[in-house]
Amino acid sequence: MTFRVGDTRVHAIVWDVDDTLFDYTSADRAGMCAHLAAEGLLRRYDTVERALAHWREVTDAQWARFAAGEVSFEEQRRDRVRVFLGQELTDAESDAWFQRYIAHYETAWALFPDVLPVLDALAASHRHAVLSNSSLTVQDRKLRVLGVHDRFEAVLCAAELGVSKPEAGAFLAACDALELAPHQVAYVGDHPEIDGRGAAEAGLLSVWIDRSGVHTGGGAGVGPHRIASLAELPALLGADTRFGAPSTFG
Repeated sequence: MTFRVGDTRVHAIVWDVDDTLFDYTSADRAGMCAHLAAEGLLRRYDTVERALAHWREVTDAQWARFAAGEVSFEEQRRDRVRVFLGQELTDAESDAWFQRYIAHYETAWALFPDVLPVLDALAASHRHAVLSNSSLTVQDRKLRVLGVHDRFEAVLCAAELGVSKPEAGAFLAACDALELAPHQVAYVGDHPEIDGRGAAEAGLLSVWIDRSGVHTGGGAGVGPHRIASLAELPALLGADTRFGAPSTFG
């Protein structure tokens, strides 16, 4: 496909996966609750909420190390287990514990309800790809299990790229994979800084999906466009479709 010089229309959408297309937070919560109960670990905590909060704190800290390039994807998983349990475990022991958690986690996998309608609405008007701060092994399988892998012509992940969002190089790699200029690509993600601000500063049309509505900021300009539902996306992109609704945030 050839594009004219000066063509500023958005031709493609690059999507984040976790908590954008896939309801990661709910699946992680349900999976970890079941896993901790099966492992007999809930008795260590005053409440289930405290156990889950500890897991989230450990996950965030170890994920930050991976995003900074300090450890590999596999190492951050193993260290999450070791720190959470407070035990010195071998790689094999950590991997086995994490895989038992994954078995529970995967039973709760689900797309958000607004995902399939918007992918259908934009299928003819835009190309689609994925850019995630995870690994290709994880996200490729997840997209296949969820039944949407064939919707995307490219799936790129930080573990293989060697660069993570919000670094501009991650977003530009997605544009290169599509052979489009950044201004011809929209990025849709759930994190206001990692996704929203990062994509905007890389020169993409940045769309921040804020389903909870608990954050502040956003809007047009140098930052991301803020939407509360993916149903707002076609109107924002000016897509030739009857699907969608006016932006909640203007």
